[in-house]
Amino acid sequence: MLDKMNGVIQKYIAFLTISSLILGIIFDDFGKQFLLFVPYLFAFMTFASSIRMKFSDLNVFYKAPRAILFCLLILHIIMPIISYVIAQFVFDDPLLIIGFVMLMSVPTGVTSIIWINVGRGDIPLGLAVVMLDTMLAPIIIPTTLHFVAMKSVEIDTSSLIIDLIMMIVVPTIIAIILNEISKGKIPDIIGTRLSPFSKLALFCIIFVNGGAISPYMKKFSWELFIIILVVFVVVVSGYIVSVALSHFMEHSYARHVSITFLCGMRNISTGVIVATTYFPAKVAMPVAFGMLFQQLLASIVSQQLERYRPQN
Repeated sequence: MLDKMNGVIQKYIAFLTISSLILGIIFDDFGKQFLLFVPYLFAFMTFASSIRMKFSDLNVFYKAPRAILFCLLILHIIMPIISYVIAQFVFDDPLLIIGFVMLMSVPTGVTSIIWINVGRGDIPLGLAVVMLDTMLAPIIIPTTLHFVAMKSVEIDTSSLIIDLIMMIVVPTIIAIILNEISKGKIPDIIGTRLSPFSKLALFCIIFVNGGAISPYMKKFSWELFIIILVVFVVVVSGYIVSVALSHFMEHSYARHVSITFLCGMRNISTGVIVATTYFPAKVAMPVAFGMLFQQLLASIVSQQLERYRPQN
């Protein structure tokens, strides 16, 4: 039953993501009552997503250091700069600029592994980048945001780092240790069963944090339309940059698939939590709107990649 439930949720994940966001905006007063549970839900999601990871996955660091550094370069230098330049050109609002940089500063999405698997990509590379990027998040996110926001918004950097460690690093380490000491038995027993609940936790987080942007969404404006349009452009540019540079680096097809999804997808729920906790609500708008396009674009990109997959 849980497998069927997980399959249905995965099939309609793009629709359910958008629906959760819309419902969160409509019922914002109700959702605010559950803000306290968001960090715990996210920690559970991280644990469930990491339960099949092993320390041996880190062996890929010796086999493909160039590809891993390449991914980190796109994720945390090239794309934040592109996002900053676009936002700076279009908007004269430091809060929106911070939001767009945050959208491209959060770690790669754990769900990228799902799409890498669908596209027959290099899964060990995907796991290694997800694990490393997740561990580096408490350093990368505060550093990037402090650099961008230092003249506009004061950030409680120490609290931000502690929260990211508790939500991302600690659950990941616990999951890996449980997998190792049980020799894979615990993931076999609970791994699949956790998947649908992990996705439901994601929808709950989106629903609750949808209330943060509710005041801006309930009144349509041209600024709102432009924000959504620019978010679409930035998210699409992430895929374009990763595809183009990966081809330029002449990676294998499997590695090309992995790099495309690793650099194109983001752990947006992390960004929403950080934005709503440490910044004015307007900062969360570009980040939250990234949810509208991420899974849909991943599906489209997956179909296009399949067309060019070598037949062997």
